[in-house]
Amino acid sequence: MGQTITEFIANYGELMLEGTRDTLVMTGVSTLLAYVLGVPLGVLLTITGAKSIWPNRPLNTVLGWIVNIGRSIPFIILLVAIIPFTRLIVGTSLGVEGAMVPLVISAAPFVARVVEQSLADVDGGLIEAAQSFGANNWQIVTKVLLFESLPSLVRGAAITFINLFGYSAMAGTVGAGGLGDIAIRYGYQRYEYDVMLVAVILSVILVQIIQSFGDWLAKRIDHHAR
Repeated sequence: MGQTITEFIANYGELMLEGTRDTLVMTGVSTLLAYVLGVPLGVLLTITGAKSIWPNRPLNTVLGWIVNIGRSIPFIILLVAIIPFTRLIVGTSLGVEGAMVPLVISAAPFVARVVEQSLADVDGGLIEAAQSFGANNWQIVTKVLLFESLPSLVRGAAITFINLFGYSAMAGTVGAGGLGDIAIRYGYQRYEYDVMLVAVILSVILVQIIQSFGDWLAKRIDHHAR
């Protein structure tokens, strides 16, 4: 058993480390960029609602349609459909860089809905209190809505990361790299099931670590705020 493990590490250890690194970079950077796009979109969806601080029905309707359309496109279809756009942005549709563009575009509408739901859970009394003290809309968004919903936003970021982790495995079908690519190339195409099993185990471990860290961080933030 020990000899088998040593032999596996010698043959595939570097490959697994590279795949883990590529997956974390691909997913982490995509999550960050998705939040750069999704947070403003989610805030706009919230504050332009009928009973919010800046009601604007036409804008809210348009943004809602954009988000719904973005969320309704299956990732594997989006991945292939925007290959020309991906090449235009990063110069290639392959590898880690090529996977980030569809990952970000796919995740941004999801992030917008996560942010919208998090902000909607903020106590309306806090908003009314801020307005009574003369706070403007920008101050309400930054110091009330975003601040009070921070624990929920952190949990949402962990969920987004995990979703993109799964999407990155699909991106492996077009040579995006990462653990998903390793599982497909070695486990499915070459019938090296031990490699596929290790890739799956590593994926499960990474997901559990991210989820646990997200929950821990959210609790720390919530405890500190209280």
